[in-house]
Amino acid sequence: MRLEKYRIDQHNSELDDKHQKRISFFLEENTSAKNIIQKLVDFQIAIPSWALGTGGTRFGRFSGGGEPRNLEDKLMDIGLLHQLNGSSGAVSLHIPWDIPSDAEKIKNLAGSLNLKFDAMNSNTFQDQAAQEFSYKFGSLQHVDENVRRQAIEHNIEVIKHGEALGSKSLTVWLADGSCFPGQLNFREAFQRTLDSLREIYAALPTDWKIFVEYKAYEPNFYSTTVGDWGQSLLYATKLGEKAFTLVDLGHHLPNANIEQIVSLLLMEGKLGGFHFNDSKYGDDDLTAGSLKPYQLFLIFNELVEGMDARGMNHATDLGWMIDASHNVKDPLEDLLQSVEAIMMAYAQSLLVDRTALKAAQQVHDVALCQEILQHAHRTDVRPLVAEARLRAGAALDPIALFRTLDVRKKLIDERGLKTVATGL
Repeated sequence: MRLEKYRIDQHNSELDDKHQKRISFFLEENTSAKNIIQKLVDFQIAIPSWALGTGGTRFGRFSGGGEPRNLEDKLMDIGLLHQLNGSSGAVSLHIPWDIPSDAEKIKNLAGSLNLKFDAMNSNTFQDQAAQEFSYKFGSLQHVDENVRRQAIEHNIEVIKHGEALGSKSLTVWLADGSCFPGQLNFREAFQRTLDSLREIYAALPTDWKIFVEYKAYEPNFYSTTVGDWGQSLLYATKLGEKAFTLVDLGHHLPNANIEQIVSLLLMEGKLGGFHFNDSKYGDDDLTAGSLKPYQLFLIFNELVEGMDARGMNHATDLGWMIDASHNVKDPLEDLLQSVEAIMMAYAQSLLVDRTALKAAQQVHDVALCQEILQHAHRTDVRPLVAEARLRAGAALDPIALFRTLDVRKKLIDERGLKTVATGL
């Protein structure tokens, strides 16, 4: 569904007096804030096509109704999110769950919703209905050349779908690995995977990137063939200048220092993008910033510092994507919350006094370093993020408007209570 502009305008007018007081005070207290607002307006976070429906676990899935029935419905939902928050202007498409039957039609629909296509995502972690060879024991690492060939050709097919839609990157995440000691030869599995990735890399258009995503465990629990950022960096370095590491915040062992990881990857020019989520135990795929907002801020602190050191454009030089599973929340509300948390962490990182922080680091003033970072993190940047939404023509309070308009009920009325979105 689409929101009439007057609905957003009416919503904003009702909140404007309170907002103007808050933003005026904020601007008086933070002299650098005016320069930050446009950066927030420009910053867009891609919504994955698999995240518009209810998530689940291996134990069960509980649909909330009104889920998108096809790719067109998914684009309409992302367009709705973008209307509400002004920061969801990109789509990360998954193949084969969301193969466009008419690429030109889908591209035109996305354009009408002010959406672009971000990274394409392949799938060799499942067996599809018409698939000849199984990925039970791996895909790009498999000992059987026929299985590897099938997985390579699938990734090349994904690239072609992406070309037709205007995407510029491919994300490869592999479930390949082993569950038990002795099940596979680590070196041979790595080499087979590298050889397979080289064929995919050779099929990339000249202006494309490939993101090699890593994961410490699951579904294989003894080893994964791209198990951490070091292994991903090895692949990316061996593949070439169009290959980069993709960081998923849930794909690390407990207590990993993710902010240090992204800092070093940026230093090496090999950080390609992000999958945002949050976790307590593992790859929980929870709402971004819901459990560890300070860690999210610290990660953005390193991102901003590292990107500025390399003269990178915050909005366009990395891929920013959400990868979450909405098991018990309304998926659209959950995505709105994730985007809000990401924008807040980004805004807080832009407030860090880097000159003062650098000076404190040089004289080993550890307490002052902490104070500088925590001062930025403790700053309530919600007025700043809301002002960016207002200037983008979006809603001052996206979830409140979503609920006021009873969007979920309207989607259920339109699509039915039992619709199930494609995906896991």
